[in-house]
Amino acid sequence: MKCLLIASESAEVLFHWTDPEFQQNIQEQYGAAQEEGQGLPAFEDCISTLFAPIIISCSTMVDRLGDNYTAFTTENNHIYILHQFDECVYIAVNGDGEEGEDDLRRKIYVMKKMIEVLFGMVTLSSNLLRKELRPQDTEQRARLWKHLQGLLETYSHLRANDQSFLVEAVERLIHPTLCEQCIEFLERRLVQQLNSSVERAGEEVLHAFILVHTKLLAFYSSRSASTLSTSDLLALIIMAQNMYPSTVDLEDPGPEDIESTSGSGPESFYTPEPSPTDRDSSSSADKPVRGSTPVFEFIDPDIQMAEDSLQALDFPPPDPSTPHRVFLDVSSKDGLYPMMPHSMYCLPLWPGITLVLLTKIPTNAVAMSVYTFLEAFAKLEKRLREGLEGSAATRGQLNIHDIRNKLDKFIKALATSEIQSAQLQNVWTEFKNRAFARGGPGFNRSLIPCCKNMKTQLCGIYRQCFLIDCGPADIPRHLSPGLQDRAQTMVQEKLMDWKDFLLVKSKRNITMVSYLEDFPGLIHFICVDRSTGQMIAPSLNITERTTSELGKGPVAQFIKNKVWSLVSTTRRFLRKGYSTVTLRDGDFYFCYFLWFENETGFKLDAGEIPILPDDSAPIGMLAWDYYRKLLRYYSKNHQGEMVKCYELLTVHLGVIPTEIILQHCRQLASKLWEPSRNPLL
Repeated sequence: MKCLLIASESAEVLFHWTDPEFQQNIQEQYGAAQEEGQGLPAFEDCISTLFAPIIISCSTMVDRLGDNYTAFTTENNHIYILHQFDECVYIAVNGDGEEGEDDLRRKIYVMKKMIEVLFGMVTLSSNLLRKELRPQDTEQRARLWKHLQGLLETYSHLRANDQSFLVEAVERLIHPTLCEQCIEFLERRLVQQLNSSVERAGEEVLHAFILVHTKLLAFYSSRSASTLSTSDLLALIIMAQNMYPSTVDLEDPGPEDIESTSGSGPESFYTPEPSPTDRDSSSSADKPVRGSTPVFEFIDPDIQMAEDSLQALDFPPPDPSTPHRVFLDVSSKDGLYPMMPHSMYCLPLWPGITLVLLTKIPTNAVAMSVYTFLEAFAKLEKRLREGLEGSAATRGQLNIHDIRNKLDKFIKALATSEIQSAQLQNVWTEFKNRAFARGGPGFNRSLIPCCKNMKTQLCGIYRQCFLIDCGPADIPRHLSPGLQDRAQTMVQEKLMDWKDFLLVKSKRNITMVSYLEDFPGLIHFICVDRSTGQMIAPSLNITERTTSELGKGPVAQFIKNKVWSLVSTTRRFLRKGYSTVTLRDGDFYFCYFLWFENETGFKLDAGEIPILPDDSAPIGMLAWDYYRKLLRYYSKNHQGEMVKCYELLTVHLGVIPTEIILQHCRQLASKLWEPSRNPLL
């Protein structure tokens, strides 16, 4: 019983996802309330009716008390987590005991992150975001909701099965020679040819990377590109997996292949089965395919064609040559610019192997200007709400007169384009008349509505520029299909002899075999460099037919469940300010360490870790980069030093003496990052 809902303060449904059990429960609940001869109400109406009292009570508490509740548990042990972002209320529900409060809160924040990646700065205006999430056209709405539902299901699947999404860090394939060759190929051949082609329509390739399932084989950024944050990279991997899901039932290699993929024996290859399409999978299996949208089964055939049942229709797949518009953080010499527009090209090479290109679009400077103005008006509004007036309200930010001149030029430039800027001009004129005119009210609280109107109009300009296709249809606005085909072919030719090995390697990236001799009794570990957002961990294979160092099927699944539970436990302790956790659980001994080092590898004093409230954003790097803030907090006492942050989780057999386990942890931490062993290129 799972559900995630986004609604307005008036209980209008902006997005919903439910699993089949929750849908069935709603059907039974509202079906019993219908009079004889009447059909079931539309599912969207049922959802709205069910959650309306909760949403209205939240709004009432905020209005009357200035406070709100964020979680509660019902008598039947259903957990509800609520969070309000501006005027949108997010509600996550679990009734089967599989998810706790932290899991539901994390799901809410991840959903918000994915919406930011898809809609950019439009998310800063609640009015515009409501229009984007709930388009007037029912078919367009159903298509959008199906896409968002697919992203949410893909994330949930990855977090339940992939260690990199469990700890929210990027995992690289460990094969230094091939990685180096691929990075050089991306730099000197692929990106160079793409950026020198006349078919690129003004776009510039900034980042290019190759994914093998969810693992990173090679990553290249051009010199003019800023660093791609771990949060954005993980979000892009979710999008790539949603477009081209990995086949989960690949034949696993036998025990004799384990050593070959860990680098200590002769190489062995196998050919995976081709990925089935959703249509083939759904027709040949009873259980639903991951990524498919649950369909609400209506009894009345007329109601079955209601607007919310459009999600059941088969929409034609989007043109693969048409890129996805994504909004990512960009850091420059002037500072950080969040949610800058990029084009994302996801080119499948073979089932399980994908090339992703991120390009800078020609009108990117417009987004930077919009963000600069939005930030200025947001700061001004905040100071006015705090009671500051006159020069005190404009102190400490970009000179308000510079903003005035730049915004005048910006609006004048828009007037010569196809962008409709008349409303922005009117609101800006009203603002100037109130703020700068002689004898006018000046900078006081009466300007707050004008600041809000300016932010809304600026977000509207941003929406016209980057979310709506405008202008003559014959003007190409992305890399040509021919250029994309050439890029795809070039990489396929480069990796043709490696593709089978890579698919096996992705399943057996690192195995415990090569660590057992040095660390007897060690069952599993996860080590994360939080400064770079990258992780190293042995593969966890849990299939029934494969015997590995963790045992067969159920034994491996048992260890996997222990690892997932350990990560959840350590996050609860980290939230309370603990950087070290050791605990015994039956036959196992768990350890967790978080520590800091300088750039020479010298371990720094741990210091105090800030304590977080229970309803704060979840610890991780995808939805909210906790570790970047932690590094910033810790570095205040280490000015002039480059501080790095690491995490290590280990699972040992409980019979191993404690002093040996701690010795193993120290040796393992120093050994993992040796360049000769597992370089993170």
